[in-house]
Amino acid sequence: MDGKIDLITIISLVVAVVVIFKLRGVLGKRTGDDEARVERARLERQQAATRADDKVVTLPRRDRERTDAIGAETVSQVSAAEAEERIRTFAGADQGVAKGLIDILKLDNSFEPETFVRGAKQAYEMIVTGFAEGNRKLLKDLLSKDVYDGFVAAITEREQRGEQIDQSFVGILKSDIVEAEVKGTTAHVTVRFVSQLISATRDKANVVVAGDPQKVREVTDVWTFNRDVGSPRARQNPNWKLAATHPEG
Repeated sequence: MDGKIDLITIISLVVAVVVIFKLRGVLGKRTGDDEARVERARLERQQAATRADDKVVTLPRRDRERTDAIGAETVSQVSAAEAEERIRTFAGADQGVAKGLIDILKLDNSFEPETFVRGAKQAYEMIVTGFAEGNRKLLKDLLSKDVYDGFVAAITEREQRGEQIDQSFVGILKSDIVEAEVKGTTAHVTVRFVSQLISATRDKANVVVAGDPQKVREVTDVWTFNRDVGSPRARQNPNWKLAATHPEG
């Protein structure tokens, strides 16, 4: 450019300014029709909200809480009935066992005989193995005081004779609940175990004096486990302990 002002450029700028002012005038104004449309839209929104409120029914808080409580109570009753029915099915024809297990359930609603039997089988293997090894610490956590004292006395006598037991636990063939009852606040469950062991007792000279290190032997034990279920605090402890051993027959 040579510094001169082009007439065409000046005319273009003037036209642009005029157009801008006209657009601002049109866009910046709200006509009567616009205001009417806005008002109609506002009224329609209010009417829609009113209709929606008419369809909403809010229960009084007390009635709702009562309904929730009734529902929870019904579920609890159904759950208890189902649990009792499972126990009857588990016990089969032995009504005495069924009654005893249900009595335990009434004091401890978390009690399940299937779970108990699984735990009893684990405890049985640990106790049999612990006794063979002379593991007093292990036995103390699994036995009642009277049974523990008897086991420890037998272990001590064996050690004094210089004997030791070589044992392999093969497995449990059967484990059946044969008795169940509640005495006071204590639940008692008796289980008949049929297991297989390889066991041999050796003297100081490592000579086998009892059993057979090459033979699998079938053993039957009838053990009673107990547990305090008389209070919420007691029920927090899920552990059962061996309370008595019985001769088969």
